[in-house]
Amino acid sequence: MVPAKRKPPAVTRRQRASAHATPRNDDTILLEFSMSPLTQGASVGRYVSRSLEIIDQSNLPYRLNPMGTVIEGPWDAVLGVVKSCWERMKEDCDRVSTIVKIDYRKGKTGRLESKIASVEKTLGRKLKT
Repeated sequence: MVPAKRKPPAVTRRQRASAHATPRNDDTILLEFSMSPLTQGASVGRYVSRSLEIIDQSNLPYRLNPMGTVIEGPWDAVLGVVKSCWERMKEDCDRVSTIVKIDYRKGKTGRLESKIASVEKTLGRKLKT
């Protein structure tokens, strides 16, 4: 006798839709990324600076830091900038390393500055940024 198979739990329409949902273009995200060639030696500043030129021309708010860049804006626009940087870098780099971190908070914009301001307020002083 073969045991009866268990029926999987019912999945609602909402669960099915949310599992396949992609962010709306007007959903604002913070995206931090670092992209550098692995085949161009130890000094990669000239390659990274080309990415900063693309980021700057996007007119999206951004902050450069020693380990990467944070960009704020709509999902499609921000990911489009990262893709443009990658397309440019792969033109003359055989191997490219990219690290991406994305933070989404529903209904919030201006977080590039407000997240820092919140910590500074809590500490009661300005921080080095």
